[in-house]
Amino acid sequence: MELSGVIMNFSILSFRFARTASLFQCKVPKYFCTCSTLRKEVPKNLKGKSKSSQEWLIRQMKDPYVEKARMSNYRCRSAFKLLEMNDKYNFLAAGQCVVDCGAAPGSWTQISVEKTNSLGSRRNEAIGRVIGIDCLSIYPIEGAILLNNMDFTSKEAQEKLLGHLQGQKVDVVLSDMAPNATGLKFMDHEKIIYLAYNVLRFSVQVSVVEGTMLVKIWDGQEADVLRKDIKRYYNNVKIVKPNASRSDSSEKYILARDFKGLGT
Repeated sequence: MELSGVIMNFSILSFRFARTASLFQCKVPKYFCTCSTLRKEVPKNLKGKSKSSQEWLIRQMKDPYVEKARMSNYRCRSAFKLLEMNDKYNFLAAGQCVVDCGAAPGSWTQISVEKTNSLGSRRNEAIGRVIGIDCLSIYPIEGAILLNNMDFTSKEAQEKLLGHLQGQKVDVVLSDMAPNATGLKFMDHEKIIYLAYNVLRFSVQVSVVEGTMLVKIWDGQEADVLRKDIKRYYNNVKIVKPNASRSDSSEKYILARDFKGLGT
């Protein structure tokens, strides 16, 4: 992509960042990992809890991925979303550099450590590197660098990430980030699109040519605009909904592969 085209596209992205942020009268919307940390004991007594809390607990009890994650020592059921997508599209491999945006509680980081061999446990394979960042605290994960209590969208966080990369290009940028839901579909959609554009902006600055970006979105009118913007930078862009995603969830993932690079 020509440099002049890149400047124009970043202007478009910046406009969308500003427009979306203005909707919430804040500089940067807060985000969280939509997967709840697994509990070893499920409360048996629902008395006194709100209806929404009761529904959540009952859903957790019936969800096979919750127990499966616990048995596999993953911190969250969302691990199986990433595993499923990677099994199908094979974008994680030994020796890669991976950045996990909105990493808490750490299940995607756990998968990344395994797939990239960042611990060096497979001696005959290349050793990768994994960096996770979240505005929440993440319990340490061996084989990963974790940036806790840092808002990925902030300038400070971006500088911190670049400092840890030390000029190294990133093979895969992952994002399972989502905003705190208000229950208003339009507003929640705008918030998650804002986060996705931040991930895109970061990705095009740090990714290796032919690199991959995987970012979560929710259904809405801006999703197709985002997909088209991503196609400016990546040759292969797909909308993916893994089976591990709950059937009543509007979440989908945009899998962008084969980054074109900024100098092409």
